[in-house]
Amino acid sequence: MTVAPADLGFSTTTEALRLHEWQLGPGQPTLVTDQFSAADFHLIVDDRADVHISSKDGHFYLGWFPNGRPGTDGEGWAIAVAGTGGVPGYRMSFDTETPADIVAVAVARVLATSRRV
Repeated sequence: MTVAPADLGFSTTTEALRLHEWQLGPGQPTLVTDQFSAADFHLIVDDRADVHISSKDGHFYLGWFPNGRPGTDGEGWAIAVAGTGGVPGYRMSFDTETPADIVAVAVARVLATSRRV
């Protein structure tokens, strides 16, 4: 069934208007952290149980803050890649309720774009 409004230019189906179910909740953080090897990365768990992973060359950082990063408004994940003298680095963050599956995809893509020099 197609529903057409009084003016032209917009139409949809009742199927397209049905509600979707979306993945919610933080999920399993090991989906993210298991992507790192001890050969290439350092892992530190601090006294707050926050997890810090950095590349041995110091250019990549991942932080997981299950109770929120101190001084932020609910930041749960932080990913940073250091730049060079000619190209700036970047940083991205996700809140504590972002599904780990989504963070894992972002991390996998960052790791896939790295190469040894």
